[in-house]
Amino acid sequence: MLGPSGSGKSTFLNIIGGLDQPTSGEIFFKGKNLADFTNHELTYYRREHIGFVFQSYNLVPSLTALENVALVTEISPNPIDPFEALKIVGLEDRANHFPSQMSGGEQQRVAIARALAKRPEVLLCDEPTGALDSETGIIVLEALLKVNKEFGTTTVIITHNAAIAELAHRVIHFADGMIQQIHINKTQKTPQEIDW
Repeated sequence: MLGPSGSGKSTFLNIIGGLDQPTSGEIFFKGKNLADFTNHELTYYRREHIGFVFQSYNLVPSLTALENVALVTEISPNPIDPFEALKIVGLEDRANHFPSQMSGGEQQRVAIARALAKRPEVLLCDEPTGALDSETGIIVLEALLKVNKEFGTTTVIITHNAAIAELAHRVIHFADGMIQQIHINKTQKTPQEIDW
């Protein structure tokens, strides 16, 4: 999803993720309208089906990378082994490091591994490269694309960076709280090909 700050991207993502209720309209997941869900049903929906990756990494500072990832596996019915999730994002050698011992890009990849470890059907990413330099951003985007390709996880990335949109199969343009355009990319670029 692409659009300037304040255009409604994050609100839309929060509605898809069951964090916010829509004020009108309907939103369906597997034929069920999320707007009709109770708080208990929304909690179950988030726990069982959705993974979140935010611009702020939201890691627990007193836990290692491995322990941060393991947090979600304790409540998931069919989790990926936490160490395997770290391997997927290329951080197996940092498993016993604390967030303060890791770079921003490494912390973001731990957040991706944590989201992936519960095997979500949908991975929602709100500005996952917003606080990163281009080199680190490429590494994070490669990790997200790998998750999408290898696990078939539907991955939604919010960004205000038009270059990142060139990686997507489908780009939804937001402005003033409305979808302005939906564009289908016939060919996607790799993270190394985009012009930051």
